[in-house]
Amino acid sequence: MGEVGRIMVFVMTFISCNALLDLSGVQQVKGTWMGSTTLPCTYVPSEGFTEQALSWSVERDSRTSTIFRRDDSGDHILLSNFRDRVSVPKHSPGNASLLIENLEMSDSGHYTCQVIWRSTNNSLITREVTTIVKIVKVAATKPVIRAGELGLTVPAGASTSLTCEASGSPPISYRWFRSIPGGKVLLQSSGAQLAWDSLRPSDSGTYFCEAANRVGAGVAQQSDAVQLTVTADLLPTMLVSRMDTAPEGPVMDTGAPPAPLLYGPVAALAGAALGALGAAAALRWRRRRRKEDPLYEVAFHSSAGVTALEDEVKVPVKCLHKETCSNAETSNDTFTVKDRKSPEYENLVTAMESEYEIEGI
Repeated sequence: MGEVGRIMVFVMTFISCNALLDLSGVQQVKGTWMGSTTLPCTYVPSEGFTEQALSWSVERDSRTSTIFRRDDSGDHILLSNFRDRVSVPKHSPGNASLLIENLEMSDSGHYTCQVIWRSTNNSLITREVTTIVKIVKVAATKPVIRAGELGLTVPAGASTSLTCEASGSPPISYRWFRSIPGGKVLLQSSGAQLAWDSLRPSDSGTYFCEAANRVGAGVAQQSDAVQLTVTADLLPTMLVSRMDTAPEGPVMDTGAPPAPLLYGPVAALAGAALGALGAAAALRWRRRRRKEDPLYEVAFHSSAGVTALEDEVKVPVKCLHKETCSNAETSNDTFTVKDRKSPEYENLVTAMESEYEIEGI
């Protein structure tokens, strides 16, 4: 490529970069007194060009003053009356917009955004854009009412709220009213939100709000009324089920009324009683006995750790000796007694007697 070609490429690249680095803004911005506004100033970053400096200045009464400056040393606010009220986005390449908060009437004026870039060959490019700012006082507008997530028909016991929203120069004050028969109204509360923690049917009614600010000379703007309806249906409550301890498997029909199930502490006490009864039965076999002591076989029946209690059920008892037992026992658990003469129990008794010493009379 010849010298002329290199020059043409450089010129075309320079023109292209200049087009990309043009600043974009608006001609005029109207700000609300005591509110905030943003003065746009943006560009498209171009490879090979680095932002060197950024500044915002204001012209008022034929005097120009620099408000904000950003360079290699950081951000600087140069006018004391803009301290803590202006800012420019950081870490946002291509965005040099100025945010002004708590607008004052004296903030009206011509604001100029200036950006300087440095190219790879150390040449500088400067661009500017000017915006006219006019600060006005705005009376509060007619407010609107926003209902909560549940809407205007809400079940009793629920929580909800109504929010009053208006625009205008802050601060804006709000009041809530409720209409009652006879064309009268009752003041409910002050503030933008009217809230209920637990609605009652008596909270049903017609509500409206008012908004006012200092600009409106004390004249309040009233919203349209809304009808809040609280239904008699209560919110569904969570039922706590203890079926996790219920017996598993088929239920046997004994023909008798169903026995109460023991849960929680009662079941624990019943289990402890059964354990103690079993331990006592085991100790009974271990101690020495007399020959005429009757032998019993007790078989406990339970299902899945849950015991069914049968009221006043008498359980017959048979003695393993031929002699008739003098007393009948009652129990909440069924047990069976088999004849000592059966082969299996003869073997059991023989095994017991061979293991433990039988004391003679």
